[in-house]
Amino acid sequence: MNITTDIHSTNAVADRLRAEGTPFAVATVVRTLASTAAKPGMKALVLENGEFVDGWLGGGCVTAAVKKAAIKAIETGDATLVCLRPEELMADMQNAAEDSQIHVARNGCPSKGSMDIFVEPVKPQPELLVCGSGPVALALLRIARSFGFSLAQCGSIENTIADKHYPTPEDMAGANSLKIDRYAVIATQGNGDVAALNAMLNMDTNYIAFVGSRRKFSSYEDKLRAAGVSDKDIASVRSPAGLHINAVTPDEIALSIMAEIIQTRRATGQQRESHDKK
Repeated sequence: MNITTDIHSTNAVADRLRAEGTPFAVATVVRTLASTAAKPGMKALVLENGEFVDGWLGGGCVTAAVKKAAIKAIETGDATLVCLRPEELMADMQNAAEDSQIHVARNGCPSKGSMDIFVEPVKPQPELLVCGSGPVALALLRIARSFGFSLAQCGSIENTIADKHYPTPEDMAGANSLKIDRYAVIATQGNGDVAALNAMLNMDTNYIAFVGSRRKFSSYEDKLRAAGVSDKDIASVRSPAGLHINAVTPDEIALSIMAEIIQTRRATGQQRESHDKK
């Protein structure tokens, strides 16, 4: 691995990681006191496994603390401030150490300098993948972007507002290579329901729902099993899709589905936060 202090190179690497959908953290030196190797404005990029892929912040006494903070920041999605202090100044940081957004660490380097490093996670947008081109599918795509989702659509449609378009379920085979939070909705309305369900159930998703009655979905279960889908995966499908709000129109149904997706997404984040506090 080549470490460089060239900010243009670091920005280029960050752009590449974003394009690839790779989660990472940007660690930026925001303040230094006394003698330190790194100076304010210097940056480094850290992957979710703790690997430094570009930039430079100093020696092992610095990188160990930043690595730990970066891994946690990427996992939780929350930025943090790493405060490195020499042993004799650690007592002054006792109150700051009680703040969950501040990570206080001892600087064991001979220079005995102090550094504050802001660690900010950069995670791909969650993706809403909709199969179908009917009124519910289009209404769902229209409202999802305002909630911070990137959009993908599968189906035969000439003009789509989605960022990605897959003409058929078979074309989605390569999409699973991207490690992103994906929320999938099948709104094919009888036009290739089983093929869409089978394709979606073979992808990594945080949520999968079928627009249609429970009875209709149940009629497809034997076909899905015959295609190799497990009972556990079949049971994971939300059917009918959406929260029960007595929705009738396509826009109302889309709203109920979006509400259920947000509920699922936030519940997952709270579970992670609760686990971190244990």
